[in-house]
Amino acid sequence: MKNNIIKPSSGEIKKYLNNWDNLENYVLQEKSLEKLFTKTYPKNDIIEDILIKVCSLNDFYSTNILKPFMVAKHILELKIDKYLSNEDKTIVNKIALVNVGTKEINFYSFATKYCSHHKPTIYPIFDYYVEKMLCHFRDKDKFKLFSNEDLKEYSKFIEILNEFKIYYKLQEFNLKEIDKYLWQAGKKYFPRNYKKNK
Repeated sequence: MKNNIIKPSSGEIKKYLNNWDNLENYVLQEKSLEKLFTKTYPKNDIIEDILIKVCSLNDFYSTNILKPFMVAKHILELKIDKYLSNEDKTIVNKIALVNVGTKEINFYSFATKYCSHHKPTIYPIFDYYVEKMLCHFRDKDKFKLFSNEDLKEYSKFIEILNEFKIYYKLQEFNLKEIDKYLWQAGKKYFPRNYKKNK
């Protein structure tokens, strides 16, 4: 457990939110995706529209989807627009499980991103950095008892984030703002070492 991680507080979150606005590449990337998902192709009933969204997310976030067409086809078959309009959280785990050839692959982080870009404050993003931060504060402060696997069950993940907000008195922030804080802090405190190909 790391001891140098500053405890979440209103001031700490605001610091990271201000910092976010200075990350020009991420801000422009997010604005591009927002335009794509909410203005250009807000629906998910045409395969070409879904495919361009899948490919854009895959490229911007490096989500390692090698067969984007299979994922786009899967999303089309699920008819997800009714779930999104009802803010139904069960759709995330449905999107995540994709049959690629003979294998079923769980693209959970991608699925959270896909839904989040349709409705950012309703569907927070799960990724490596968010997981690291939530598990750190679970172990340090015991803000809620949960297993690492609980984070991969989307309704439980939302519940954990809401408990996190309550425990640290962060109710003034929406889930997207908590998301931005956890991702940036996670990147700082739990950097990933990517081996470069020579």
